[in-house]
Amino acid sequence: MNILLFGKTGQVGWELQRALSPLGNLIALDVNSKEYCGDFSNPQGIAETVRRIKPDVIVNAAAHTAVDKAEAEHEFAKLLNATTVEAIAKEAASIGAWLIHYSTDYVFPGNGDKPWREIDTTGPLNTYGETKLAGEMAVLENCQKYLIFRTSWVYANRGNNFAKTMLRLAKEREELSVINDQFGAPTGAELLADCTAHAIAMALRKPDVAGIYHLVASGITTWFDYANVVFAEAENAGYKLALKITHPVPTDSYPTPARRPLNSRLDNRKFQETFGLTLPSWDMGVKRMLEELFTPSGL
Repeated sequence: MNILLFGKTGQVGWELQRALSPLGNLIALDVNSKEYCGDFSNPQGIAETVRRIKPDVIVNAAAHTAVDKAEAEHEFAKLLNATTVEAIAKEAASIGAWLIHYSTDYVFPGNGDKPWREIDTTGPLNTYGETKLAGEMAVLENCQKYLIFRTSWVYANRGNNFAKTMLRLAKEREELSVINDQFGAPTGAELLADCTAHAIAMALRKPDVAGIYHLVASGITTWFDYANVVFAEAENAGYKLALKITHPVPTDSYPTPARRPLNSRLDNRKFQETFGLTLPSWDMGVKRMLEELFTPSGL
């Protein structure tokens, strides 16, 4: 089986290289790939890549994810998140390949206090959400063998993440203010990758699992409570912080070009029931990530 992965150097893409390799022959690309085009600003080149490789499974982990920059780069975000996704979906349909695509809680309006279900009405607050929703529609309208995984608050050991930012600030400052009115579930790239590999293996045996799924860690937290878990784990690990107190503050304390949803809760029951997995609580993955960070080769 040939698997084509786009976005190999992103947080999720990096973990997918590990998780997908046991399933078959993996061809992983990014914007700098030479033999095949992996540049999502070139939809014709991406389509040609699919035609040349003729994969059995296409996994798209590439996207324009800079939420605030997207407000000033609407057309570029649309190109990466929707136009090129449409080109992939059409090529996937023409060769009968499965298409695995990642989306976001930002397709919802972010109000209320109930976890969003897959059947709930969408209504993005910003350009990023609008273009990701357009990408979903491109998949739905152009191919039948697809899995769309909506996720939220993604982190990984590799690169920057919220926990690393909080630790850096906590080393420098005695007081920090952290947003406490946005709710969601921090979800590790490692978990996303492992669940994706499991879902692909099942989809190849049971094509009727095609559809949209919410794939997030279980449980709910806020950025404020998430930060306090990070600080507590740092203290337990003997990591020296200057921080003495954290203050919970509302979202409007930190104005941003793109509006942020207050409710990023996603109901993951459909995924768990369909694929026979129990998704762990968000803090399990965060604590494991932090444990790795606090090793001598970590931070």
